[in-house]
Amino acid sequence: MTKTLTLRLAASAAVLGALAAGPALAIDSLSIMAPAGPGGGWDQTARTIQSTLQSEGLVSNIQVENVAGAGGTIGLQQFINSSAGDPTATIVGGYVMVGAVIANDSPVGLADITPLARLTGEYVLVVVPAESDIQDADDLAAMLAEDPGSVTWAGGSAGGVDHIAAGIFAQAAGVDPALINYIPYSGGGEALAAILGGQVTVGISGFSEFSGQLEAGTVRAIGITAPEPQDYTDAPTFVDQGYDVDIQNWRMIAAAPDITEEERAELLSVIGTMAESEAWNEELATRGWVNTYLEGDAFAEYLASEIEATTAILAELGITE
Repeated sequence: MTKTLTLRLAASAAVLGALAAGPALAIDSLSIMAPAGPGGGWDQTARTIQSTLQSEGLVSNIQVENVAGAGGTIGLQQFINSSAGDPTATIVGGYVMVGAVIANDSPVGLADITPLARLTGEYVLVVVPAESDIQDADDLAAMLAEDPGSVTWAGGSAGGVDHIAAGIFAQAAGVDPALINYIPYSGGGEALAAILGGQVTVGISGFSEFSGQLEAGTVRAIGITAPEPQDYTDAPTFVDQGYDVDIQNWRMIAAAPDITEEERAELLSVIGTMAESEAWNEELATRGWVNTYLEGDAFAEYLASEIEATTAILAELGITE
């Protein structure tokens, strides 16, 4: 898969060199598929791209479409089937989709699209309702040890970064990760409703999806999956609490299959200009997203390595065979 993905997406040195000349602004319209429901990280990413490209004058007409389900694989399949060869069609995704393709045994995968760039990274936060008896990671670990099935986790799609993070925490707490009671939701809004409604024990997702409720005091942070404290939140790290949980969600933008190298280069130029803009980086700071921009062939190689590593992680955690 690694070789196929790299070969398929390889750009000539001449095309990549042309990017240094600045953005090619022939693109006047763009569609962005967010393969999840409104309110989640992919939806936020798509709409932040939309607003930034428009405010920076890079693309004037941009439409965002939400297609939820199965960790993004339903939207991914629809995107591949309907957009082949269309240089104005894009899709956002990320680490969650890598795991979902594997966990759902999807008939299509990320080798079937044209990755453009990794855009951002975001650590995962575990929260509880404000009235919960769980105060810290030790309390959560103790509940898991006593009865893993009694602790319900509301997060993103099965096999995604939230699911993997929950499994890694269980493992760090000495509990078989295959025993965790994980409830996947197709969008951040649905998961948040379950948390606030007391239907689950804990919620697990990116900081941006919980920031409003944290500020309002309706949820409390138990821990964040960063190796060190983050400036944008006072949530304690699991590492500092004695649990080796260090995992980051990343998000990307990709183009349709079967576009030309020239079309790919133009898209890369526009997205690269956006990623360097003040407006984009202000949005990242506000949302707690880290700029992890990586484009073109380098991103294609990174993506192939993530697919390989995630396949192994999911098997180790008992999420797949």
